[in-house]
Amino acid sequence: MLRRRRTALNEAVHELRRPLQALALATANPIERPAIEHSVRLAATALERLEREINGEAPVLAPEALAVEPLLEATLSRWRPRAGAVGADLALRLRAGAAVVRADPYAISQALDNLILNAIEHGGPAIRVETARRADRLLISVRDSGRRRRRPPLALDPTRWRERVGAGRRGHGLRVVRRTVAAHGGGFSLRRWHDGALAAIELPLAERDAA
Repeated sequence: MLRRRRTALNEAVHELRRPLQALALATANPIERPAIEHSVRLAATALERLEREINGEAPVLAPEALAVEPLLEATLSRWRPRAGAVGADLALRLRAGAAVVRADPYAISQALDNLILNAIEHGGPAIRVETARRADRLLISVRDSGRRRRRPPLALDPTRWRERVGAGRRGHGLRVVRRTVAAHGGGFSLRRWHDGALAAIELPLAERDAA
């Protein structure tokens, strides 16, 4: 029980760190007011989650009709300075049109932040984010070009990846993504190859959009 409690608190602190990083980057550019406001809201949401976790309360989602592609555009804009600082390039390819899901915008923002920051910090320099429709679902994928290694890593299936990241501090973000997507009725997968990694989430389209 204590271990689960510590993991939950570490995840809450991890989610607070992300918007604060984005906020620090945005404040260096006076024209980034929307990014600053969004990062402040994300930080406030993470603090609220931390407070609920400390008091033993379950997190609360506030789903609404959400156009994901504008949210993705804002997310990439927020993290391009961080990518540029490490020599990475973020490319966005939108192929889902005006796709709408019913989701909590701040929870989804946190999940997207984690996927993109994971690619920037642990992946290769060429990072491509894409959207597509798959039947009644919206697919969002984040792929990086991989780093040069002396030998190719072992192929990992999702179960083994969960076991690996669960043992260390760097697994908090992916656990948050998996839990957030599951809470919205979606799915998350991660695949790694010698030339990069592909993370993908699927979210149910809103009923009127799916129709």
